[in-house]
Amino acid sequence: MHGDVLNFSMHMEFHLMAFTQYKTIQLWIFVAILSIYLLCVFENILVTVIVCQTPQLHTPMYFFLCNLTILDVLYVSAILPKLMVITITGNTMIWSTGCFTQVFFYVLCIGTEFFLLVCMAYDRYVAICIPLHYMLIMNRKICLILAVCCCNLGVFNAMMYALLISKLWFCKVPEINHFFCHMRSILQFSCSDTTAIGILITVDGIVLGFFPFILILISYIYIISTILKMNSISGRRKAFSSCSSHLIVVFLFCLTSLSLNMKPETKSSQEQDKFLSMLYIAVAPMLNPLVYSLRNKDVLVAMRRHMLKTSKI
Repeated sequence: MHGDVLNFSMHMEFHLMAFTQYKTIQLWIFVAILSIYLLCVFENILVTVIVCQTPQLHTPMYFFLCNLTILDVLYVSAILPKLMVITITGNTMIWSTGCFTQVFFYVLCIGTEFFLLVCMAYDRYVAICIPLHYMLIMNRKICLILAVCCCNLGVFNAMMYALLISKLWFCKVPEINHFFCHMRSILQFSCSDTTAIGILITVDGIVLGFFPFILILISYIYIISTILKMNSISGRRKAFSSCSSHLIVVFLFCLTSLSLNMKPETKSSQEQDKFLSMLYIAVAPMLNPLVYSLRNKDVLVAMRRHMLKTSKI
């Protein structure tokens, strides 16, 4: 192999251009990203602790929510700290090992989160459409099996990407015009045949993205249909309240991630894509605890109890 051709698995440099071209507002960008990151980590850990320490919240809905909060902390921690370093120092370099790690956790978290959102939609479908069988269908064993399957599918998918990208060769040091090691952006600099990865990305978008999204929509068509048939106005309001938050996150996360990862990347759209990517990489994980839990009366009551116990100690 020619001397100037580099293997991805070698200790080579990559460069993430991130938002470095906006030199006059670097400090404000750093403060915004830091605030989002700290708020996201704090909110998700807080919800996890509250749910774990409150027996009344040990229900299937909150079990899946805890899985989602842990995933979101892992997700943002794989990307945003490096982005903050680049923004504040101006040093865009990232070693191939760091880039490899970002790709692995990005793929793992995206895939697993899609499956978890499907499980949460199914949980709401059973709770609202067939409530008399809820505890029978959504028992602890089933919930655990669903969560393990989500995680295993996510890991298996990420391992396939890890295997394929470890075999890539590059003719020059990649300068990626993104704030993380975005797969499509990396492939633009490869001298290798990237057909296999291109096919995997397309199949992923359909099987792990579009198909789960359709399942969620079908679940909510049945849910909304059932809610509209309810005689009690208060019952309708409560049911809509519990479902609307899930739909907000689903549309924000699913639509932005699917549209940006499936559409062809062009130079003219790269800057716009970076800002839109922040919606599902940073904003959605920050909003998850707010729309799912912190506006829920049961969680707020449990939080007050926990704060009172902590203050007495």
